[in-house]
Amino acid sequence: MSPDYPAGAGNRPSRHPERAAYDAATVHGILDEGLVAHTAFVADGRAHLLPLLYLRRGAQLYLHGSTGGHLFRMAARAGSVPVCVEVTLFDELVLARSYFDHSVNYRSVVVSGDASLLRDEAVKGEVMHDLVEHLVPGRSRHARPPTDEELRQTAVLVLALEEVSAKVRRGDPVDEPEDLDRPCWAGVVPLETTWGRPRPAANCPPDIELPDYLQPLTGPGRSS
Repeated sequence: MSPDYPAGAGNRPSRHPERAAYDAATVHGILDEGLVAHTAFVADGRAHLLPLLYLRRGAQLYLHGSTGGHLFRMAARAGSVPVCVEVTLFDELVLARSYFDHSVNYRSVVVSGDASLLRDEAVKGEVMHDLVEHLVPGRSRHARPPTDEELRQTAVLVLALEEVSAKVRRGDPVDEPEDLDRPCWAGVVPLETTWGRPRPAANCPPDIELPDYLQPLTGPGRSS
């Protein structure tokens, strides 16, 4: 069976290619669990990197920002802008018997391509709704949708999931044979991300109860 995202020179890792994955289930699963996309681009001969909130809808990424942002102004002027987007979920520390073989267990996705501005205001409104739901499912029931002016001040870049690869490391440390007898603990240390107890804003009336959709956030949450 052919992969959902074909491997090529642009998305094949040079180190540990056996950890690469190109199936939609792996790629989409990582993107849907993450919250922040680190987005790289070149402007005025210099490399830039931005952390952006994002949303996946089907085979497209939507990157959220402001119409005044450098990256978004570049896209407005040129029609599109080349970007490289990366999302990483950190799962475990991997502690080996040597410095060299220490590692981390992680899941990551890299997407490259030309991102263009989303100009359809109606679709932008749908993306804003879905982004809020991506961050906190159920939140859109209470929060006010954006006004027309707020939508005009919001910029969204659309990036097709075409040149895509995931990379995943799992399992124990891989020690050198000569280190196996060293009296040194080796293994993995899982990372568990937990949301803290919600804290109301100073101007939030005390008679407004904590919404039911925030209750699950007080337990173990998504990896980061």
